[in-house]
Amino acid sequence: MSGRQKAAIIVRLLLSEGGDIPLRGLPDHLQAALTEQIGSMRSVDRATLRAVVEEFISLLDSVGLSFPGGIDGALQMLDGHISATAASRLRRLAGASAKADPWDRIAALDPEKLMLVLTEESVEVGAVMLSKLAVSRAAELLGKLPGDRARRIAYAVSRTSNIDPETVRQIGLSLVSQLEAQPIRAFETGPHERVGAILNLSPAATRDDVLEGLTAADSDFAAQVRRSIFTFADIPARVEARDIAKVIRGVDQATLVTALAGAAAPDAAAAAEFILANMSQRMAASLREEMAERGPIRDKDAEAAMTMMIVAIRSLETSGALALRVVDDADT
Repeated sequence: MSGRQKAAIIVRLLLSEGGDIPLRGLPDHLQAALTEQIGSMRSVDRATLRAVVEEFISLLDSVGLSFPGGIDGALQMLDGHISATAASRLRRLAGASAKADPWDRIAALDPEKLMLVLTEESVEVGAVMLSKLAVSRAAELLGKLPGDRARRIAYAVSRTSNIDPETVRQIGLSLVSQLEAQPIRAFETGPHERVGAILNLSPAATRDDVLEGLTAADSDFAAQVRRSIFTFADIPARVEARDIAKVIRGVDQATLVTALAGAAAPDAAAAAEFILANMSQRMAASLREEMAERGPIRDKDAEAAMTMMIVAIRSLETSGALALRVVDDADT
């Protein structure tokens, strides 16, 4: 008995038992071959059925490790472990493969890229794409379009009933080629976020001077940078009161005392009081005593200590131990 016949027996048995078999995940030619094999078979005696099932179970038991199958599955498994350049190249190769379904790749793209198709391509292409996406996602994208464009694409869907599968696949391959051809971003974050992160750890004088220069050169970009900056004075607005205990555990006491005692500016002093107010009264009293005993603190030392606290907060945020509140322009 051939392997194809054994596969047909297993599929028939599982279907008769009400099993849900994801045959759609197989390449089209394998689905067709399996269907033809099932159609050509008539009956199988119990002894043969038992032998095929036992062989199938033995095969499953002997499997020590399984792989996703295909470049798309491998890319999903390796997401975050290979470079964006390599991933993009492999996706293009997968899209050009005769066995790959380009619509699987398109369905996984960001909504922003899919909106480009709906707004810039013909309504016929947009209609095909909406028809291939999950209903919930298609509805979400359609709702973002201007009324006239949405109506034209919705009407175009009515003219897709006679499109053959190969034409739909070629449309998908063309879209994948266009969307994957977009330049790969060398940086994961935007320019304003990168500048903001640098200024976070820069001396206050440098930060103010750079922001002043940015405002003169490009006020919009400067405003974005300001929103990305997180300094010691921003702690009350960005850090939840309940997370202060986590913050102070990540900073040694000498640094904490220096930062709190050196917070002379009004906004920095307010941040210091916020920190002291959200710890145990006993610890706050002990810190206040140490702050009083420290005497004058050089601005340079105070700023360095505050920066270390910001670094500790950012580390907690990166690890997921806390989430910073997002402050809208209206709140600032």
